[in-house]
Amino acid sequence: MSASPIDPSGELRALASDCVHCGFCLPPCPTYQLWGEEMDSPRGRIHLITQILDGNQASATAASHLDRCLGCMACVPACPSGVRYDRLIEAARSWSEQPPPGPGPAPVPPRSRRARLARSAIFATFPYPRRLRLLTGPLRLAQRTGATRLIERSKLATRLAPEMVASLRVAPAPSPRDAANTAGPALVRARPGRIPAQGTRRAVVGMLTGCVQSVFFAGVNDATARVLAADGCDVVIPAAQGCCGALSLHTGRASEAARFARRTIATFEAARVDVIVVNSAGCGSAMKEYAQLFSAGHGAAGDGWAARAQRLSSKVRDLSEFLASLDGEGDGAGASRDGTSPGGNGPAPGPRAVRHPLPVRAVYHEACHLGYAQGIRQQPRDLLRAIPGLDLVEVGDGGTCCGSAGVYNLVQPAAAGELGARKAAAVLATGAPLVISANPGCSLQIRAAMAGAGAEPPALVHIAEVLDASMRGLPVTSLTGRPAGERPELGGTGPGEPG
Repeated sequence: MSASPIDPSGELRALASDCVHCGFCLPPCPTYQLWGEEMDSPRGRIHLITQILDGNQASATAASHLDRCLGCMACVPACPSGVRYDRLIEAARSWSEQPPPGPGPAPVPPRSRRARLARSAIFATFPYPRRLRLLTGPLRLAQRTGATRLIERSKLATRLAPEMVASLRVAPAPSPRDAANTAGPALVRARPGRIPAQGTRRAVVGMLTGCVQSVFFAGVNDATARVLAADGCDVVIPAAQGCCGALSLHTGRASEAARFARRTIATFEAARVDVIVVNSAGCGSAMKEYAQLFSAGHGAAGDGWAARAQRLSSKVRDLSEFLASLDGEGDGAGASRDGTSPGGNGPAPGPRAVRHPLPVRAVYHEACHLGYAQGIRQQPRDLLRAIPGLDLVEVGDGGTCCGSAGVYNLVQPAAAGELGARKAAAVLATGAPLVISANPGCSLQIRAAMAGAGAEPPALVHIAEVLDASMRGLPVTSLTGRPAGERPELGGTGPGEPG
């Protein structure tokens, strides 16, 4: 069989052939849970991908099944055959976003003009913090005047511009707790080049500030920097950093992702750090995939980008992953990939800063690109359980995706809304006054879904904020906004929350 222009090396066909159609991927798949359709399961989508690799052009219906995948990767650890579905679905998405050159029809039909324009607007805005920040002024005005609620409830707006309505629905509104938290030391927003370690230096770490994170969750970055410094790290925050490319990569815009990745690689190479700490699950997952991105043809042969990408990816750690394996030798070498000390003499000691009590019941939401894509599941839970007085409970939904999934909740708002409602119900059923996440997209999605459930939602915070509050000896109310033990009342949307 001749080489396919969309799979010249035959790699994708080999990956697809690993699927033995056992069906283990069906139960954890969120879209299969929603609709029970074979073509909306990983197994069904692999069948569609195989047909396209055989030279068949996908129908509009087949393309919609591929588009409806969240890319949550819950199927990957569930697969006994080790099928790399993540590689397959990212390739399939690129066929829509970046059709291969050459004669003949595209592998999948083009999206509608309106859908293409909406995606162009999303990717001209969200990966650029300055542009996103410019929109916060009009957004706050619309929220204060009630215009956002009118638009959200408009059937005409929902029909003509569902992506815009979805954006407004998940957009965060300022809350009293946010204002109180940002009143602290504005370490990251002040953009220092380096925040010194407290006590003996144990590592020199670079910190990714992110796009959505830096604009809507600046307090999370501040908390992250304080936690790292308190645990003995010099924190380097390069001013030249921009988007890491995660949104683009996970949506099939590989060339765009490579452009962002080159800038990120060059920026952190110049920073000369031991480790790059990331507090956003999607960003960390993407940065660990840089080597694969450039080996897949997004760097010219011999230009060195693949090797540079591999070196950078090897330094990337999620915040919880790094803190749980932080080296205590004080030589700045940081922790190794396998969680041992640089000398290989067994597990490195954990964090050293004193944890003060936080007497509160909290529920932990595991972001898909942290638990499934990066395999980081136990470390966040261990860090939280090490805080005196914190009673950690689990969401009783088997770890199903909340529906955020990068830009999924903007381009597939109906499916994302169903998944968000399910997640909100499971979170609220725990009765916990505090919800902990490790991804900004998840935080926006769950906050909006809980508000839409007709309840005053519990407070939603990042794990860095919880650790920071414990290290600084802050009261629980700095996180919850209400006295410890007081549960949110049912019957109305909380003030300052998007409805």
